[in-house]
Amino acid sequence: MEKIPVRQIKEPDFIESFTIRNIETLLSGKDMMEELHRHNFFLVLALKKGLGEHIIDFTSYTINDYSVFFMRPGQVHQLTLKEGSSGYLMQFNANFYSFREEEANKILRKVSNKNCCRLNSDRFRKAFSVLDYIFQEYTEKQQEYKEVIIANLKIFFIELIRQSKNPNALSKDENSYSQERLEDLLELLRTHVTTHKQVAQYADMLHLTSYQLNAITKETLGKTCSQLINEQLVLEAKRHLLATSSRVIQIAYNLGYEDVSYFIRFFKKHTGYSPEAFRQNFR
Repeated sequence: MEKIPVRQIKEPDFIESFTIRNIETLLSGKDMMEELHRHNFFLVLALKKGLGEHIIDFTSYTINDYSVFFMRPGQVHQLTLKEGSSGYLMQFNANFYSFREEEANKILRKVSNKNCCRLNSDRFRKAFSVLDYIFQEYTEKQQEYKEVIIANLKIFFIELIRQSKNPNALSKDENSYSQERLEDLLELLRTHVTTHKQVAQYADMLHLTSYQLNAITKETLGKTCSQLINEQLVLEAKRHLLATSSRVIQIAYNLGYEDVSYFIRFFKKHTGYSPEAFRQNFR
């Protein structure tokens, strides 16, 4: 089966796969137009000035000033960034952001669950100053600069979480237990949805009953766990339909469906299109 193009960080001589680049230097006075692809790393695009369009997992975002885009490994995107934009493009692998403490892991999961964060000018300047410092450390490479970058990444992520208007982001008044279990579930869905399609399977992995898991998803997102499973399956199908030329039968098999007719009915029920019609209309 044809695979979606996957980009990787190609700087093996740098510190465990981390890069940060100045957008103006990257553009060099030209527009950037990228085709649909995915990464095996986290990507952060922070724009002080910006014009263009960013499509992430088939949701289109108009690029404006004071915007931050955050992508997880595996997500597909297509970026059009106009000349004159400024800011930073940052890329890092999961093993770079050390995960030596569980709290750091939780922070990364929270901030990466929202693809677009728009800030006012004051809040953006505060967050952007952290990126300026990271860029300086990246450029100068003084003693212990890796540790300095990691510490400042954590500060930057916390600032984004504070400013996020995502109703699922943690606040003092929300049920932190439910939110943390939801984040665990979303991570499991991204990893196991092609082989695990039953609510009970995810409940077992989270050491919950199906009733408890559904109560959590309804409380936090207003959806059942089955709806979240179906949404993840549809998303994976869309990724393969638009980013590859694989046959529908191959895509169905790759998503864990032995009966291609059932897969076609499932996809049409949730999108209003057959897989081929979706590919023709949206590619």
